Amino acid sequence: MTDEKRFRLVATVILAILAIIALLPIILIVIASVTEEKALISNGYSYLPKAFSLDAYYYMIRQGSTILRAYGITLSVTVIGTITSVLITTMLAYPMSRKNFRYRNIISFFVFFTMLFNGGIVSSYIMWSNIFHIKNTIWALVFPNFLVTAFNVFLVRNYYTNSVPDALVESAQIDGATEFRIFWKIIIPLSVPTVATISLFTALCYWNDWVNGLYYITDSKYFGIQNLLIKIMNNVQFLKSGSSNLLGLGNIELPGTSVRMAMAVIGILPILIAYPFVQKYFIKGVIVGAVKG
Repeated sequence: MTDEKRFRLVATVILAILAIIALLPIILIVIASVTEEKALISNGYSYLPKAFSLDAYYYMIRQGSTILRAYGITLSVTVIGTITSVLITTMLAYPMSRKNFRYRNIISFFVFFTMLFNGGIVSSYIMWSNIFHIKNTIWALVFPNFLVTAFNVFLVRNYYTNSVPDALVESAQIDGATEFRIFWKIIIPLSVPTVATISLFTALCYWNDWVNGLYYITDSKYFGIQNLLIKIMNNVQFLKSGSSNLLGLGNIELPGTSVRMAMAVIGILPILIAYPFVQKYFIKGVIVGAVKG
C-alpha cells in the first residue's frame, strides 16, 4: 500500500468517526421524540428506548394551527432574509473587488470595522424599535443581526478577486457592457459556489434564530418555530412547578420532553434536506473565498 492510499484510508476512518460523533446527538433527539414520556422521565435519554410512542407527534398534529403558523413565519423569514442578504452581500462585495474602484479601501474599512465594534444591544433595540418602528412586525425577524455580515462580504469579495479574471471584465467593458450587466451576466454565474455557501450560512442563521424574536416580538402571532419552542418549554416548566394547582388547572395534559424533541426534529429537517443540494459548492466556496485577496 502506497503512502497516499494509506493516508486516504486513515483520513477516511477519522472522518467517518467524526461524522458518527456529530450524528449521535441528532439520532438521540429522534429516538427521544418517539419514546414514551414516562420512559423518558424514569429512565432518561437512551439510544435503546424501552417504550415506543408517537404521542409527541400526535400532540403536534392536534396543535397544528399554532405550529404551522410558526413554521410559516420561520420559513418566510428564512426565504426573504436569505434572498435579501445574498443580494446585498454580493452587490456590496462587487465594487470592493474592483481594483480600479477609487473607494474600495474606504468601503472595506467600514465593513471590517463592523467586525470589531458594534453599538450593543440597548442601542440596537432603541434604533430598530423607536426609529425604524419594526417591533412586532415580520421585518423585526429579518433586518437585525443577519441581513449583512462582514464575514460573508469579505468571503464573496475574495472569491471575486481570486476566481473572476480581470481580463474577462475588461473585455465585457470593451464590448460596451454596463457594470450592472457585468455583475449579473458574468460575476454571478461564475460565483455560484460562494453564493451557495453564503446562502447556506445565512439560511441557517435565520432558521435557528430566536434572539430577534426575544427582543423585538411580543405578539405571539409573529413567533417563529424557535420562539414557539421556547414558549412551550417555559409553559411546561411553569405548569409542572405546581403552579397549575394554584391556577385551578388541575391535572391537565402537558406537552412534555418528547414533544420538544419532536419539534426539534422537524425544526432541523429542512436544513438536512437542503444541505445535500449545496454541499458540492460548499467546500469550493469557503476555500476559494477565504484566500486573501
